[in-house]
Amino acid sequence: MSSPPSSISSRSVRAARQARAALDRASRRAIMAAAVALGATFLMGTGAHAAPSVGQLAPDFVAVDTTGKQHRLSDFAGKFVVLEWTNPGCPFVRKHYGSGNMPATQKAATAKGAVWLAVNSTERASSDYLKPAALDGWMKNQGAAPTAVLMDEDGVIGQAYGARTTPHLFIIDPNGVLVYAGGIDSIASSRQDDISRATNYVNQALGEAYGGKPISAAATRAYGCSVKYKT
Repeated sequence: MSSPPSSISSRSVRAARQARAALDRASRRAIMAAAVALGATFLMGTGAHAAPSVGQLAPDFVAVDTTGKQHRLSDFAGKFVVLEWTNPGCPFVRKHYGSGNMPATQKAATAKGAVWLAVNSTERASSDYLKPAALDGWMKNQGAAPTAVLMDEDGVIGQAYGARTTPHLFIIDPNGVLVYAGGIDSIASSRQDDISRATNYVNQALGEAYGGKPISAAATRAYGCSVKYKT
């Protein structure tokens, strides 16, 4: 027995709507992929959100690194992830790289199985801006050992996390929750001599987290140069 005309019409409408929705999703994915290939960064999800506090879910994002490889935060689910805001033109950044402190902290973290993503949110018009190849070369010259160095020239990731200084550090746990936000250590200076006397908050937090202990200093004061965001 053939279906009534009204039933056929209803199924046709539903099928058309489903087809349009699928096409819209495919179009959005294609647009995002093309933009990311050109160096753009995206927050996953919709709408703007306030920067997360410790204990809240970390915003997901997708970005391209200095070698052109795409990374999505949620791809690292199940691992601790460290986000480090950086800018080679900042004397506080140079303090921690020139002394070997930041590279050593990166190596200690990745040796534990953590992912380390350095993020540069310096806008292209800034005198501190380095093109991807130049930034990659600077990192290698410093003996740096991040998992990747992400380009965030439009400041999308930095603004989402409320990154204020270079350096500014964030740690995300395997469940995607922000468990640390603040400075790399306890002495806010640009002097290398202070490093040996300071508490390295990142090493401390990761050591406690991997040891199954609560993080004793989960929110500290970040210090350094202001992030050179796009205005």
